[in-house]
Amino acid sequence: MFRPLFNSSLRTLARPTSLRLPTPALALAYRTLTTEARATIQNAVKAAPVVLFMKGTPDAPQCGFSRAVVQVLDLHGVPAEKMQTYNVLADAELRSGIKEFSEWPTVPQIYINGEFVGGCDILLGMHQSGELETLLENNNVIPKVEESAQPSS
Repeated sequence: MFRPLFNSSLRTLARPTSLRLPTPALALAYRTLTTEARATIQNAVKAAPVVLFMKGTPDAPQCGFSRAVVQVLDLHGVPAEKMQTYNVLADAELRSGIKEFSEWPTVPQIYINGEFVGGCDILLGMHQSGELETLLENNNVIPKVEESAQPSS
């Protein structure tokens, strides 16, 4: 009874072939990040051991994902002097440019020692698994926690 109605609904949802997205090779032609902008962002990601592109500032995050990243970094004790943040809401070119630079579609984005780590979801997963603490320690962002010596019996 519902089958003909269901099939007709699917046909209206189907995307016409003329509206399909370009193949990845063609997508490269649509990139707009200038060489100068790319160099500026590259310098920015290397400006500090931890670089965070976020919406708002650490004191006043403008989205829940940015707030979560700041809270996780605070939880791990990342010192303010080892972290540089950039408010993408203050610069439209940076907001679109950072997404193209990293090939990551969302903000916030975190870099550790110039290497892209990911966004909020990646950082939260790394925090939960313990990988984030290890990454921060191995990159000398936070001091390594020495395991206490086992008392001998």
